[in-house]
Amino acid sequence: MAGIVNRIRAFARSPKGRRLTEQGRRAAADPRKRAQARQALSRLRGKHH
Repeated sequence: MAGIVNRIRAFARSPKGRRLTEQGRRAAADPRKRAQARQALSRLRGKHH
């Protein structure tokens, strides 16, 4: 399991990982994207609203 964690850490430090992290932060700050993510999660969990 430690090998997987190290690989994830290495990816997060890479330029591509940093770029994806920044994209995620921007999406999380956008209220519309947040609502879309919440809806997708509720669909996956089987809670239809």
